[in-house]
Amino acid sequence: MLEYRYDTQLLIDGINLNEDEIYRQIAAGFEGDCLLVVGDETLIKLHYHTNQPWKVLEYCAGLGEIYDIVIEDMDRQSRGLKG
Repeated sequence: MLEYRYDTQLLIDGINLNEDEIYRQIAAGFEGDCLLVVGDETLIKLHYHTNQPWKVLEYCAGLGEIYDIVIEDMDRQSRGLKG
């Protein structure tokens, strides 16, 4: 069984976004692994493995408009099912 079940990916469109600060907030506030936060002050791409993707989405929605949201169930994928 995987420690973190959901592969969570999204884009954040905003103003004065800070990828380092977003990284710190996600890493400190939400349990998970494989965190990537890349972009600039108007567009951020986020990738994170977590068991509570809805909390990550809620945080990110507070930073700007979120879109291209993908949440894949890696446990189902590991069993050969659609994630």
